[in-house]
Amino acid sequence: MAPVAYRANSRWSLAWLSPDGQKLLLTRVLRTFAYGYLAVVLALYLEQLGLDGFQIGLVLTGALAGSALMNIFWSIEADHFGRRRTVAIMAVLMALGGLAFALTDNFWTLLLGALTGTISVSNSEVGPFLTVEQAVLPQTAADERRTWLFSLYDMLGSFGGAAGALFAGIVGVFASLGLHGADMYRPLFVLYAGIGVLNLLVFLRLSDRVEMARVEGKRKFLGIHRSKATVAKLSVLFGMDAFAGGLVVQSLVAYWFHLRWGLSPEVLAVIFFAANVVAGLSFLGVGPLATRIGLLNTMVATHLPSNVLLMLVPLAPAAWLAVALYLLRLSTSQMDVPTRKSYSMAVVDADERTATAGITNTARTIASAFSPVLSGFAFGVAALGVPFFVAGSVKIAYDGLIYATFRKVRPPEEELRVQSRLTRQAAARP
Repeated sequence: MAPVAYRANSRWSLAWLSPDGQKLLLTRVLRTFAYGYLAVVLALYLEQLGLDGFQIGLVLTGALAGSALMNIFWSIEADHFGRRRTVAIMAVLMALGGLAFALTDNFWTLLLGALTGTISVSNSEVGPFLTVEQAVLPQTAADERRTWLFSLYDMLGSFGGAAGALFAGIVGVFASLGLHGADMYRPLFVLYAGIGVLNLLVFLRLSDRVEMARVEGKRKFLGIHRSKATVAKLSVLFGMDAFAGGLVVQSLVAYWFHLRWGLSPEVLAVIFFAANVVAGLSFLGVGPLATRIGLLNTMVATHLPSNVLLMLVPLAPAAWLAVALYLLRLSTSQMDVPTRKSYSMAVVDADERTATAGITNTARTIASAFSPVLSGFAFGVAALGVPFFVAGSVKIAYDGLIYATFRKVRPPEEELRVQSRLTRQAAARP
């Protein structure tokens, strides 16, 4: 289904975006608000339940593994089963997962709840919600708006995460009301379930324009045909980046600040509010920078310095400096997210987008699923800086490899600009 052209007088108007696109922005904000506070309190809550560092890592790994399993299934079936029904089912599982965490302190039940694939361990998401929405969004706006749309999608998500992170400080209010230990955190998981219900209500109001137009002919390689090699390379490289990122997801970074510097949930809430605001503001520069230097160049140029800063965080001799380095890192580290999504949707055919999003996101989730348990083990043996050093090193290697692999593969709008420039240069010659 071709993108719909919606016009606007300014970038800040959403008249250029279809009603379905606007609804998806709303569901994104609602979910990332929940993810924002969950990222701050999840590991602390599990600790209060009596889980040790290794068990906490296992639950976080289970959450990522559940996302991977759901992604594998829905990346194959979503276009046939229906995109609206897919995200509606996942919203129901989000509500059930939140209730499972709120009502039990049994390790195996918590692990099962994590395997629903809807318990987020960071303010970002890599599950079926993202896969389906990533495939639908290019249909809700014109091609020249695609990168800006993904930037807006991620910026609003980051601001939602910021509000959620700040909201995590409400555990202090619950404590003042007489709730202690794990009970201070349980209301947040009930709210998480409620946000799953709100997502369900919005998803049920999407139009049939979000569905993939029926494509004649037999599909190959899980819905990929022309772009098999491209998707395979992207999946391997994105998985490499995600494995490194999984070592330092926000839940673990919050836990690290708690272990290393003894910071309270209230202080962590403020830190991660600021972190998400900084990351959200960075998305404002993505569109202009990508237009000037290209999507791939933007991905690499913004990612490299952030990885150096990541490795400096555990070397800081004071808490305030560690926080400052972490915030500075986030000023550029997330700018590759919308460019990565825009690039991967642009270099494949329209009927390959759901499968491409599902396969690449699944690769990311599977790779990152192994990481939290490794970080949990490192924290358990007091090797607190190791996850930061390994993550930064692997991410730097990823930046070099993705540039070397895809430097000659341009999205259509960039290829058009190159051809237009060459035509003008040829016409200017005597």
